Amino acid sequence: MNTSQPILSVNGIEVIYNQVVLVLKGVSMQIPEGRIVALLGGNGAGKTTTLRAVSNLLRAERGDVTKGSIELRGERIENLSPAELVRRGVVQVMEGRHCFAHLTIEENLLAGAFTRNSKSEIAESLEKVYSYFPRLKVRRTSQAAYTSGGEQQMCAIGRAVMASPSVVLLDEPSMGLAPQVVEEVFEIVKDLNAKERVTFLIAEQNTNMALRYADLGYIMESGRIVMDGLARDLAGNEDVKEFYLGVGDGTRKSFRDVKSYRRRKRWLA
Repeated sequence: MNTSQPILSVNGIEVIYNQVVLVLKGVSMQIPEGRIVALLGGNGAGKTTTLRAVSNLLRAERGDVTKGSIELRGERIENLSPAELVRRGVVQVMEGRHCFAHLTIEENLLAGAFTRNSKSEIAESLEKVYSYFPRLKVRRTSQAAYTSGGEQQMCAIGRAVMASPSVVLLDEPSMGLAPQVVEEVFEIVKDLNAKERVTFLIAEQNTNMALRYADLGYIMESGRIVMDGLARDLAGNEDVKEFYLGVGDGTRKSFRDVKSYRRRKRWLA
């Protein structure tokens, strides 16, 4: 398998909310199959909107993709329903986890398999989820409302895995979690990527953690992609260090101040 071929392509999309507010301004990304890709940027940069555009969850918030296209394995998907996208292997784990509070952990996980019919395959997937998240097996009969934030994040990711996805859109997985738990979650993501060949697109403000685990990265500001490249190169980039890793004198406030900026797509060269 050639992992440089994109499984997911976002091609110059614009997103408008309430037919007035332009949020995304020509965003393009190529997500190679079998990779972990980080979508980085501060609060309000457009990361969540980008993920919701891919999973077609914008209309619930009066948002629309008004220009550009989104493709899964070369086929346009921007007009498919969220349920159909799940059937085709695109699953989103939303910011804030959104577990069903009144259901048990196991009931939450089984809810993720709503598009599947084979009971034996669902049972096999459930055991697979428990092998990656042993803490969930211990808490499987507990109501989600009475579990920790880390356990709820694991439950949300496990619920996505129950759909047998090829692409998981993971929105702010570190939010509200202790650093040790964040690292545990990212380690599990790394294992799922390596062993199950699940492609991850992770929107994250924790730039340092995301670049440690990602293969590739995109950086957003004000609804635009302002830099992209291999994760190790972005982590070593002086501008990224100053703007997002807290290293530098802090005199510049935006990538717009970097006159030598040039977009890079070295992994597709």
